[in-house]
Amino acid sequence: MEDLQFVLASASPARRKLLTDAGISVYTCPSNFDEDQVQINEPGELVCTLAQSKAQLVAPQFKRALVLGCDSVLAFNGQIYGKPDSPADAIARWQAMRGNVGELYTGHALIDTVQQTAIVRCRVTQVYFAVVSNRQIADYVATGEPLGCAGAFAIDGKGSCFIEKLDGCHTNVIGLSMPLLRELIHELGYDITDFWSAS
Repeated sequence: MEDLQFVLASASPARRKLLTDAGISVYTCPSNFDEDQVQINEPGELVCTLAQSKAQLVAPQFKRALVLGCDSVLAFNGQIYGKPDSPADAIARWQAMRGNVGELYTGHALIDTVQQTAIVRCRVTQVYFAVVSNRQIADYVATGEPLGCAGAFAIDGKGSCFIEKLDGCHTNVIGLSMPLLRELIHELGYDITDFWSAS
């Protein structure tokens, strides 16, 4: 697979780190897709549509590549949450989420530009939020970390202190389910080890 690139259609440093930590040589090409143009009220359908839209924008730029698009949202109390709009929004969300359970949805779209084939899947992980104080919430939001994350938390950062447990794939909560990616690559006729960079 030396001539087949692996392309991430995202500017997310967390997703890129997941891939590189797993030994995958990845080229980053953000799609800059306008997510506001997609209005869907079902979280699984929403993240799959957004992931596919991002991958489709980037894919034509590469002749021989697997192009991965992803998108994540948190479903909580019947609402869909992406990144918070402001620090006040993040604080309000945390005050509602503490001690409760949400569902983190991540859509994955993998396009093979050689075979002109695309596979789109969603994975869901249950997130159990700790009972945290108002001060802890304010201090966490003040770090700025929650403002760049779907659901207003990062499990791979300071937010890890405030998550009691996960039920499901933990890398899915970071923004990319690595076990699901392995499955998608296999469905396209490759093996994830084909994309391991030489050490």
